Amino acid sequence: QVQLVESGGGLVHPGGSLRLSCAASGRSFGSYAMGWFRQAPGKEREFVAGISWRDGAAYYIDSVKGRFTISRDSAKRTVYLQMNNLKPEDTAVYYCAVNFGPVVSLNYDYWGQGTQVTVST
Repeated sequence: QVQLVESGGGLVHPGGSLRLSCAASGRSFGSYAMGWFRQAPGKEREFVAGISWRDGAAYYIDSVKGRFTISRDSAKRTVYLQMNNLKPEDTAVYYCAVNFGPVVSLNYDYWGQGTQVTVST
């Protein structure tokens, strides 16, 4: 069992920044992936960014490259998503997730509760 606790969502103006945090607890395990997903109104859930716990390799969708940075703190079992230069189209519910499989996947094994990110004037 893995539990995920998220924080950091909120309301920001275009061009602003937010940092999302997600701490994993419960069973200990070895190599795995942690990632961030989002679901905007009227759209399906999409993969945003993910990171390999083993080697730190990071992956991003094209729309956030250069603006978002995913990182990890192995000792704290925590993943972060630094979001800079936010755009209205980034508005969505963001979900933290853990996967025992590949980093790039829609089918992660454990999910956080979701946190709302709203980018609006």
